[in-house]
Amino acid sequence: MTDRPQASEAVARALRPAFAGAVHLPGDEAYDTERLAWMRAVESRPAAVAMATGTEDIQAAVRAARQAGVPFALQGTGHGAVHPSDGGLLLRTSALNAVTVAPASRTAVVQAGALWSDVIAAAAPFGLAPLSGTPMVGAAGFTLGGGIGWLSREFGYAADSLVSAEVVGADGQLRTASAAENPDLYWALRGGSGNFGVAAEFTVRLYPVATVYAGHLLFDLDRAPEGVPHYLEWAPQQPGHLSTALLMMRMPPGPPVPEPFRGKQFLCLRVCFDGSATEGERLLKPLFDTLGAPVAGALTEMPFAQAGPAIAGPPPPPMVAHQVIDLFHTVPQAGVDAMVAAAGTGSAAPPMSTVEIRHWSGAMATPGPDAGPVGHRDVPFSVITTAMIPAPAMAAPVRDWADGLHARLAPFATGGTFLNFLTDGSKTRTAYTEANWSRLQEAKRTWDPENFFRVNHNIPPR
Repeated sequence: MTDRPQASEAVARALRPAFAGAVHLPGDEAYDTERLAWMRAVESRPAAVAMATGTEDIQAAVRAARQAGVPFALQGTGHGAVHPSDGGLLLRTSALNAVTVAPASRTAVVQAGALWSDVIAAAAPFGLAPLSGTPMVGAAGFTLGGGIGWLSREFGYAADSLVSAEVVGADGQLRTASAAENPDLYWALRGGSGNFGVAAEFTVRLYPVATVYAGHLLFDLDRAPEGVPHYLEWAPQQPGHLSTALLMMRMPPGPPVPEPFRGKQFLCLRVCFDGSATEGERLLKPLFDTLGAPVAGALTEMPFAQAGPAIAGPPPPPMVAHQVIDLFHTVPQAGVDAMVAAAGTGSAAPPMSTVEIRHWSGAMATPGPDAGPVGHRDVPFSVITTAMIPAPAMAAPVRDWADGLHARLAPFATGGTFLNFLTDGSKTRTAYTEANWSRLQEAKRTWDPENFFRVNHNIPPR
């Protein structure tokens, strides 16, 4: 069905008998607000935007999309949007944000639209923490896509913490996926993203982390030629309860960045240590000896609930961005030179850009025997190149800069990616090992043989 007015009418007609939430059609006052993803590079004009109020609404929306013959798309925050939902039914789950913590079992039941900030706040009074990402990101998409957070080196990927999920399938039926019920679906969900259904609610493990030594420090970017290779040597020697990332970054040119730092370039160290400040300082001292004295920032002991903004700064607004991820077993000097040339002192790095070297490994590299299909667990480093596109005229130079660095790093990279950081929907397969990709396609053939759930990082049925 390609005629948009007819598609909108057909979707509305199919939704009316069973959908309790609001439905916004083109021309409605709320339509242009609710259709927007956080990642504004993806511009969607769906036939209808349906605001779910419960599991029954999710089921009704799936059935309505099938009845109307239009694509179905799911959006909480829209951080992971990779394909537009043009002419389809876009289901928003942002109102479904309840979190229930069971401190005795160290678990939390999380609704489809909850943000990590919701889960963190619910767990904190019990001295517990989830394997969360940025607090403003949706917990469901992050977890089902794999999920690397600041506690992952100690406890594993967020997908590995998934205990069970209540999933609305392509037929509109609600099923439980767990180690005991529908175990093949349970396996596929833990890293297979939204390809197998809508997780109306899910249960995740929590971990006994109340306080951390965390924050970020800014250093003179002139230290990058020595600091980057030292970081690459130092990081693999660190314990699993210390997570770090080293970034070469150009600060935004305006507020909320303080005047002295606007538009300037820095070397930034991000830290989260599940331990004391004394021990954290001891572990970090060899790195500080190379990076020199920080010019700004702080590392302090704090509640885990405060760590996200302290590590990464305040949450950015919705934006258009270009992002590329590369994975590495080792980064040779030629790779370091490429990064420093692209983002170091005197480089042509665009405003609001970063080249982030993140250390993985630890518990992420040692999964249990029943672990899901999160890919490339043996890779210890990622390089994530990100730049904001503030205006359409900047799109070409920003992409050229990021893609140029990606091309120079490619000879040293594995060729793999990670789903949560992948913004190119044509490269979904690169986020998995060949064995897991094949098994995911088999699971897709079982649970969604018509590829109903395809407006995503799509895994086609075999």
